[in-house]
Amino acid sequence: MKITYYLEVTSSWCYWAEPAWAELKQRYAGRVEFHWKIASMPPEAYPASKAQCEWFYRRSGTIMRSPFMLDSCWFEADMKQYVAPNCVAEAAKELGVTDDRVRLALAQAALREGKKIGRWEVSAEVAAKVAGLNREFLLQRAQSPEIKARVDATTAEFHALQVNQRPTFLLENNIGDRAVFSGLAKVEPLAAAIDAMLSDAAAYQSYAAHFGALPKA
Repeated sequence: MKITYYLEVTSSWCYWAEPAWAELKQRYAGRVEFHWKIASMPPEAYPASKAQCEWFYRRSGTIMRSPFMLDSCWFEADMKQYVAPNCVAEAAKELGVTDDRVRLALAQAALREGKKIGRWEVSAEVAAKVAGLNREFLLQRAQSPEIKARVDATTAEFHALQVNQRPTFLLENNIGDRAVFSGLAKVEPLAAAIDAMLSDAAAYQSYAAHFGALPKA
């Protein structure tokens, strides 16, 4: 079984979903494959002003019962789309840093520390430090056509699911079952679906052990 997590690095709801993602990885270690992919937000999905950004943070923070409010200082009103953090995270993945640490560091830098990670040099500095990569080379790869193409491709995958909320989780097992959870940030519904899908896959395996493969005719 595998889970694919579609995210936008600067999304506050993806930030709030990270504890659930971490818990799932720990709970199902060795039984489920975990992958993340970038699903870039279009310009109209970002706040139109810092005041709007803070309003969204108050809403999501209270819904999640957070003891702190996210920092809106990363937001720049004249920047319509935040390409840099997504591309930097994808470039780090290409360079072998396939775990969560780069994108988590970028989200932490923006949403908790207020760093302006929409700027290429800021995102590259944050990512290079946490990943142990050369900043200049990472930046070069992040700005390359190849990385843009990869981000565009995974964003297209996300839209093909006919959802528009981030985070989105795609769950798939080896008997063809699929489940999509879009906009949920808590562990309980995801874990319930994973348990059900693992149970069904195990039942198929048990049946095959007792009765063999499907007859050809």
